[in-house]
Amino acid sequence: MSRIPGTFAQLRENGRCALVPFVTAGDPAPSVTVPLMHALVGAGANVLELGVPFSDPMADGPVIQRASERALAQGMTLARVLSMVAEFRRDDDRTPVVLMGYLNPFEVAGYEDFAEAAADAGIDGVLTVDLPPEEANGFRDALRSRDIDLIFLLAPNSDEKRIARICAQASGFVYYVSLKGVTGAAHLDVADVETRVQAIKSLTRLPVGVGFGIRDAETAARVAAVSDAVVVGSALINRMEASMDTPSRIPDEVATLVASMRTAMDASL
Repeated sequence: MSRIPGTFAQLRENGRCALVPFVTAGDPAPSVTVPLMHALVGAGANVLELGVPFSDPMADGPVIQRASERALAQGMTLARVLSMVAEFRRDDDRTPVVLMGYLNPFEVAGYEDFAEAAADAGIDGVLTVDLPPEEANGFRDALRSRDIDLIFLLAPNSDEKRIARICAQASGFVYYVSLKGVTGAAHLDVADVETRVQAIKSLTRLPVGVGFGIRDAETAARVAAVSDAVVVGSALINRMEASMDTPSRIPDEVATLVASMRTAMDASL
């Protein structure tokens, strides 16, 4: 079993919501990523979502696209991402780490070889933006044989039948995309999110995380009140971009924002 179910069970027992920050591995420089991961945990993150840089990140808005471009320019590869997780694991064997990316790098590596390397590095879950459940059997089986969860996205326009089909394939948690469009979009309707999350929960026992449109501590707190996990990405990358001239400051700068979200989320529950 991955670290994910136990983390959510403990949070549920304590009446808390998971905070899941997303950063792109290697952005803005490979030397920043592992210290940033530790800083996020220190600021109150419960699960880390680590982006695998990709040349055509079609589900991502301009902020995360730029993060991928910067990381690729630094020579980031899937193998280097896994080595960063292995380095992180030397000091943290507790916090779940989920890779988020696109299927192509995993296909190129080979499902079995990737799953073996990911397990050795300490990966707990993989979320592939462009992998529908109908085509996931081979990848899912390779991951699950190594106790790695395959996490799926649920779209705002997914009907009940589609949600049930996706949840039947998923493990760890499911990720509800709260907005139509790409990452970094605005205009989050929390009342609508609550209705959709309740509908999803009627069809699965998995925790339901919510992402896209989480911009600040106030939004994080409002979403925490209606979900099992709050996923935040673009807001963190924006904060990183403001400190590009002094990369050594990035872990502390981003951790400050995450800590404010953690405080607001806990106060809302």
